[in-house]
Amino acid sequence: MSRITKEQIEHVAHLARLSFTDEELNEFTDTLGQIIEFAEQLNEVDTDGVEPTSHATEVHNVLREDETKPSPARENSMRNAPDQENGQYKVPSVLE
Repeated sequence: MSRITKEQIEHVAHLARLSFTDEELNEFTDTLGQIIEFAEQLNEVDTDGVEPTSHATEVHNVLREDETKPSPARENSMRNAPDQENGQYKVPSVLE
């Protein structure tokens, strides 16, 4: 038996500005009901003595250490600029 109703599907569809035929509403009601029933099977799993975790496996920081490096020369950076003025990138104005 489905725990989600056709009215709930219609309500969510309305919020999402979606329209469905009666056939589609019935199909979604059945499908979502089956998904909910399947997910509820997790409540039957015995989790006593299982420590809660945020990840299935232990996660380590895989980032490298920060290193200070010199900035590239301005001439090299400006070489690919499509337009420049006074040693700065020139871009179209976005203000009126």
